[in-house]
Amino acid sequence: MDSATIYLGLMSGTSIDSIDVAAVEFTQDTPNLLGTRSHSIPENLKQQILNLCLPGSDNVQLYCETDNLLGALFAEAALALMSSLNIQADQIAAIGSHGQTVRHSPPGADKLAYSQQIGDPTIIAARTGCTVVADFRRADMALGGHGAPLVPAFHQQLFSTSDKNRVILNIGGIANITLLAANGDCSGYDTGPGNILLDSWCQLQLGTAYDNNGDWGASGTVDSSLLKQLKSQRFFALPAPKSTGREEFNLAWLKNQILEFDLPAEDIQATLMQLTADSIADQINNLGMPISEVFVCGGGVLNSALMQLLADAIPQSTLDSTSKLGLDPNWVEACAFAWLAKRRLEKKSGNLPAVTGASRETILGGLYLP
Repeated sequence: MDSATIYLGLMSGTSIDSIDVAAVEFTQDTPNLLGTRSHSIPENLKQQILNLCLPGSDNVQLYCETDNLLGALFAEAALALMSSLNIQADQIAAIGSHGQTVRHSPPGADKLAYSQQIGDPTIIAARTGCTVVADFRRADMALGGHGAPLVPAFHQQLFSTSDKNRVILNIGGIANITLLAANGDCSGYDTGPGNILLDSWCQLQLGTAYDNNGDWGASGTVDSSLLKQLKSQRFFALPAPKSTGREEFNLAWLKNQILEFDLPAEDIQATLMQLTADSIADQINNLGMPISEVFVCGGGVLNSALMQLLADAIPQSTLDSTSKLGLDPNWVEACAFAWLAKRRLEKKSGNLPAVTGASRETILGGLYLP
């Protein structure tokens, strides 16, 4: 391998289930995935993160300690992958670290816009001996954008085609779509909850982190009245650009929604699964153009019951995973932040104003030297 040609992408999403690490080399902008690692987050640290995600006034000491501990864990995850692949620090051009979002407040008439990720990049740089690019969202927000979603620029680079309209669907904790039009246009936005409510309800009721294959949800019956109430949440009716997170869709919100309903737990799970499928499909079916293909990435691709609901709800489109396009659906986001780190080093823009609503393109991310 040539010196310093490798990029690492570090990603921890809304689900807070693990840190994803991908080692990537690029030919122009096409990634070659060298290796990956899923690095677990200790339960006590996950709980600290969840406490920071709760809306309201917060503990500054908790923030600082969690930022520090998570930075050390990100460094540990990067070093573990480097060791397993026998990659030295001087072979790495940069580590792109998304960090862990603990608060996201998108632009709105009645509130300040901000997005905060933790996982101290200076600790990652110091412990790995590698240049780190982090804090990807705030430059876009400084220009009036949502700072999210950021992955559509990578989707456009990698997955667009000139002979058909495609959608790339990422189902993480929150779901988002990227429209790749055959004419070269690209747009995208968050559609609402992906796995976040499903996982939270599963954890509460079964004590498991997720509903394996969606089997538990598939054993229940969708309650149309509850589904209608869930769909009345204001986010679904907002025009794009739009973004959301744990601040709007969380277990406390769900508990409030089901107060008037006396339903078996599996029926609530079935209804939540239908909510995720419908809120995604409603957007895809109303993009104003025929969508030939939908390719899915993120953890939701492993929920076969959810995938079937989606396929039923978008009958005019074929549904498949991004593996069909040459990239494992579990590693698209980590690769995207490796790519965004590359864009930062090359002093090239990383945002798409048509997606985020920013006033112009801009270089994303701060540089942290070892």
